Amino acid sequence: MKPKVIILTADNILATSLKHLLYDSLAIKAHIAADLSSPKVLDDFERVITTPESFVAHLSLLLPIKANCIIITDSQTGADGINSICRHSDESDIIDSLSGFLAPAKHSSRRGALSSREIDVLRLVASGLTNKEIAQQLYISVNTVLSHRKNITAKLGIKSVSGLSLYAMMNGLINP
Repeated sequence: MKPKVIILTADNILATSLKHLLYDSLAIKAHIAADLSSPKVLDDFERVITTPESFVAHLSLLLPIKANCIIITDSQTGADGINSICRHSDESDIIDSLSGFLAPAKHSSRRGALSSREIDVLRLVASGLTNKEIAQQLYISVNTVLSHRKNITAKLGIKSVSGLSLYAMMNGLINP
């Protein structure tokens, strides 16, 4: 089954080019949006193709689902942990990259995927507590804390404490 794709960019030429490339090469229809009118719009799509400017403009919405996003950049080197394609690559390389990115996901990392206990652990991690302190505060073992942290990083695709803290702030789980 073909994924539902949204192209999120204010660059109309890039958006139209990508839309035609997707349809002509991969038989995938894509929706174009210059801006997100509502966070619920993303619930209708499985993959997001965007630019760095649009990614930053919608950071709080896209960071939690970054595994389902691909950024069209001007350079060959992308950001760590974020899918990217250089707009200056050969057409066949772009098609190959998009084809791999748009392949069905084995595991979906959609917003709201965290359990209430994982959210509790995330809040405490973002607050700067150690695993031992989190275990004591939640009355669970350190191994259980480690298990929750492993699940959190797998679901969100965020490995660093600073990234988890940013996610927690952007999603209203902690106060800045």
